[in-house]
Amino acid sequence: MKSTIQDKSKLVNSVFSEVYNKYDLMNDIMSLGIHRVWKDKFIDWMNPSVNSSLIDVASGTGDIAKLFSLRSKNLSKVTCIEPNENMFNKGKKNLINFKNIKWIKSRAETLPVEDNMYDFYSISYGIRNVSDISKTLKEAYRVLRPGGRFMCLEFSKINNELLNFLYKNYSKAIPSIGKYIVGSSKPYEYLINSINTFYSQEQLLQLIIKSGFTNVEYRNLSNGISAIHSGWKI
Repeated sequence: MKSTIQDKSKLVNSVFSEVYNKYDLMNDIMSLGIHRVWKDKFIDWMNPSVNSSLIDVASGTGDIAKLFSLRSKNLSKVTCIEPNENMFNKGKKNLINFKNIKWIKSRAETLPVEDNMYDFYSISYGIRNVSDISKTLKEAYRVLRPGGRFMCLEFSKINNELLNFLYKNYSKAIPSIGKYIVGSSKPYEYLINSINTFYSQEQLLQLIIKSGFTNVEYRNLSNGISAIHSGWKI
């Protein structure tokens, strides 16, 4: 089991080391720009107030942290967590002018922060890539304050048969697009496989409940291509 976790960690790290420089461009191409709408809806549901605090895990290039900060008039305190060296440096550079945002290089399973620290915990298209989802969710619960909110945005299962058929066929082309844009198809073969094998909306909901969260619910985006899960630490 331990070797499997280590293998996935190495695989994911190598994937992001290959794609980091054109990560945002590929997201725009693959989703036809719709990922930006999904992320806006994610922040809408979070509805952060001025002076609220966020820990954003698997921050990537920092888009969720930036949206959260702007929505709270840059008066919030944001901690970005990113394990991959290249993505970490890219995200930190992107948000260098945001003095209220700090970066920590760390894995989601072992967050180097104190208990009961944050109003919000967010993870956007990252929970699918962690090595141990149970540890990740328990860490999310630990670092949130009582009354704090867990928010997850992730690819999910489509609930429309025709759309699912079209999406599956479109997905087959993504590795070829990745090879043209990034220079390698392998990271995007991993991406498609990780989406196909990830939990359904209901399965993820049950895992979040099992980790201690209450009032757990989800909202589908674009018929379930992506989904937002929300839970509270009471």
